Amino acid sequence: MKKILSVALSTAMAFSMFASVAFGDTATTPQQQFDALKAKGIFNGYPDGTAGLDKEMTRAEFAKVITKLLGLKEITGVYSYTDKNYNAKNWAAPYIEAVTAAGIMEGKNTEKKIFDFNGKVTIEEMATILTRALDLEVPTETNNTASAWAKGYVQAAINAGLLDSSLNFQSNASRELLVGAAYAVDQEQSLKVASYDVTEAGKVVTFKMSDGESVKVTLDKALEANKETEVKFTYKDKEFTEKVTYVTTVAQAVSSVSATNLKEITVKFDGTVDQISAESKNNYVVSGVTFKSATLSDDKTTVTLLVEQNSSALTNQRATSLQINNVKNADATKTITQKVEFTPLDVAVPEVKEVQALGTKAFKVVFSEPVKPESVISSSFRVDNNVIAASVKYVYPNTAIVTTDLSAGEHTLRVSGVQDYSGLTIVPVESKFTAAVDTAAPKVVSVKSNDLKEVTVEFDETVKSVASAYANTTGNNAQSIEINDNKVTLTFNNPLNVSENTVYLTAVSDYSNNSASVDAKVTPTLDTVRPTVVATEFKVENGNYFAEITFSKSLQNDPSRSDRASNPENYVLKDADGKVVTVTGLTSKGNPVIAPTYYPADKKVRVNLGSSLKEDATYTLTVSGVADTAYIGNVLLPYTATLNANTAQNGKVTRVWSSVSEGTRYVYVQFNKTLATTGEGNALEAAKYTVSSVDASGNATGSYQIAKENNDINLISTNTVRIAATGSNIPTGFNWDKAVVTASYIKDSEGNYFNNGSYNVGDKVSDSRVGVTGDVYATSHNEIKVKFDAALSSVNLGDFVVNGVKSQPTSYTLADNNKTLLLKFADNAVPVNAVGVTLETVSTLTQDAFGNKIEEIETAIPVLDGIAPTVSLTNIVADAATGKAITITVKGSESLKADLDNYKQDYINGLFTVDAGTGVKITNVQAIVETVGTDSIITITATADTNVAGKVVNVKFDGAKNKAAEAITDGRGNALGEFTFGKQLPTTNN
Repeated sequence: MKKILSVALSTAMAFSMFASVAFGDTATTPQQQFDALKAKGIFNGYPDGTAGLDKEMTRAEFAKVITKLLGLKEITGVYSYTDKNYNAKNWAAPYIEAVTAAGIMEGKNTEKKIFDFNGKVTIEEMATILTRALDLEVPTETNNTASAWAKGYVQAAINAGLLDSSLNFQSNASRELLVGAAYAVDQEQSLKVASYDVTEAGKVVTFKMSDGESVKVTLDKALEANKETEVKFTYKDKEFTEKVTYVTTVAQAVSSVSATNLKEITVKFDGTVDQISAESKNNYVVSGVTFKSATLSDDKTTVTLLVEQNSSALTNQRATSLQINNVKNADATKTITQKVEFTPLDVAVPEVKEVQALGTKAFKVVFSEPVKPESVISSSFRVDNNVIAASVKYVYPNTAIVTTDLSAGEHTLRVSGVQDYSGLTIVPVESKFTAAVDTAAPKVVSVKSNDLKEVTVEFDETVKSVASAYANTTGNNAQSIEINDNKVTLTFNNPLNVSENTVYLTAVSDYSNNSASVDAKVTPTLDTVRPTVVATEFKVENGNYFAEITFSKSLQNDPSRSDRASNPENYVLKDADGKVVTVTGLTSKGNPVIAPTYYPADKKVRVNLGSSLKEDATYTLTVSGVADTAYIGNVLLPYTATLNANTAQNGKVTRVWSSVSEGTRYVYVQFNKTLATTGEGNALEAAKYTVSSVDASGNATGSYQIAKENNDINLISTNTVRIAATGSNIPTGFNWDKAVVTASYIKDSEGNYFNNGSYNVGDKVSDSRVGVTGDVYATSHNEIKVKFDAALSSVNLGDFVVNGVKSQPTSYTLADNNKTLLLKFADNAVPVNAVGVTLETVSTLTQDAFGNKIEEIETAIPVLDGIAPTVSLTNIVADAATGKAITITVKGSESLKADLDNYKQDYINGLFTVDAGTGVKITNVQAIVETVGTDSIITITATADTNVAGKVVNVKFDGAKNKAAEAITDGRGNALGEFTFGKQLPTTNN
């Protein structure tokens, strides 16, 4: 049996702790509790119909209650006790045997086997029986007045909340007391979940329990909509596992994307979506495709995307990706951004979907899918089996309006020769339609706006022409009027009012030449959704690095605006340390020199980052300040993309070395990407590696296969192979010192060939030793950075000696894929500007993962200054006259300069913040960097709006911003770091 650890009960009588459980509609009085238990067959009343709550209960009666309460099986034909009249005629025998077999009750005299079925039940006996029945834990420490044999059982019942500690445990238990206990146990035993409610978009489940209480469960992860999920929780120390379904009709995701023709895409959501965001065509992206419209179905679950007439059509049976961005579901609890792969499949010929007479002077034909305009000509139509003299107006995507005279009455139309965008031609069939005289002019059905410059007016019939249109006043004429069947779209140069507008259309005519001027009211819906970045790519083309950024919406690209997509200042490249990158192709602020290119059809910006980035480095590109095309432009929140130059690289060989072991020469070829080891690009095939050199006369030799068999090649790391030079054609005396290895038709693990234009990559065979590459820098007074041409796996700190420092390095760390060694020092061992500091080696035990040792540094390498300058506070004062003019001076640890060539003085000033406490307003902060004698001084001045005497004045320098901009640096371009100084000024200004 499970333990009941907490049952909330209240005192019913002065001597009793059992009472009603005040939970909702459960029993609230002892009589109600008795009635509930009687209905379950647990208790019986007396012949006079009373409950006898004031009477005492016998042991036989209690045995029955326990048997019924716990659902024990009654046992007949067995008589374990010797009591007089304890036989088959004793009504209580089956119950007494049941509780005895279960180990819950035992005889009063176990030696004589006397049960004493007519004896009364004491409170401590009741506690003992309940403790056994409910498998409660019996404590070793007790604090009650029960008999010695019962103390543990009574304490267990007290601890579980079943007994009050002040009771007389040796007294007999009343039926009311036993009813209360039995009812509490029954409630616990039958406790279950009655119902549940899911709220907060599946994040919260509230369970209604059978006892009337509610349990609120907040989930770590929201439930998946319309999917049965198990939820676990604990209530009253009982564990529940309930199957819960978050039933919702609002969308949670895109369920499918399909295209049954090449000009329309159907996007099916798994529920209802918000109409405004769902019908924003900017929220859908297919590479190379421009959308004309996005139309939501009446049930608000399906969007049909129509490709622009002049845009490229989809490609039949070619896998295509659709990016959906920022579509809200119907109750705005979720914004759906999802990429879905689909394959357009157009195998159905176009059909005539509808024929409608437009009075007696024209008829309209609607096709089942978009059709090519060049195939919709007058000869495509025959009326009543006759060739007709007609003019045909094609309305993209699937409508033809044929102007020709018709008689009133029924007609037969036959259509032929019309093609869809996959080249399938309509099968000629006949369609019936009826012409009737039309005398009514078009009437407005609805009006809606798209931001502040576009209005679409829908009429009750097909519109032939509109003479003119304007909004509010005749001065705000429509720039363009586009008629599409019964919809007229007006575009204005000047924006509409944010509040209600009146749109006027003059001489709106139908094809029966009925005409009228109309007006309609419209309140624009503003576009307030910011653009977001939905994808980034980093690639190398013709030696230049390019970042391609795809946005969720069309971007502003007006050359006169700073928030345009092609503004270089909206893109900043930094290295892994957060430092602005200023190599060739980038300005001193990290902006691209070449203006980015914007591709509106793809909502994509292509940024040329030059050719000088480090191929094994990681960078960040921050995009900010670009705006969408909404009338009130929505600006992108700053977005930072991580760009891994190694990933962007074209596959190539980064290092080749050779060594001889036990008479066999081994050639090691290291690539810059993980290698494929199966399929046609398998890197473990002997035929793919050749070597060439020069002979003694300096003439080129032939090209020889290095290994004889595939077994002679081993993959020793994910990007490196070891090749045994067993090729039989390699001549004796081959010059390995000038050898060049070529690898052909090898793929990386993503299936791309290592390719320099000819599917061949390679490099010269070099010494196996690992060498220092580039400059060595002191990055702080406690660190020197040394970069190697291969990744290190084992470093012996004793290999390195640093001259010109107070003490030698005490530890090290590795960075940049283990190619950079950071030597760590204690106690600011490296001097200011790293003057006179050099690096050399005294041993070469440090090695790479292949056992190649580092190359000896025979000539000490100068250590360059990469240490950020610091400053110390000189003074903070206020002027004597008013106490409002604050002057702060700080002294540089070395020569400092402000870059006023690239930054205005206002930018320099903005790096400093001056504060004088609550209630003091500081303005006019100015900062001047200058040399005074031999010292580099920064003087910061500011104006307070009140006397600051006696106040604490602080100055703070934004080191992070300065590190990115390098606006204040030392002579080697190291940016001044963050600092804060403060001082309490005297109470007088003297």
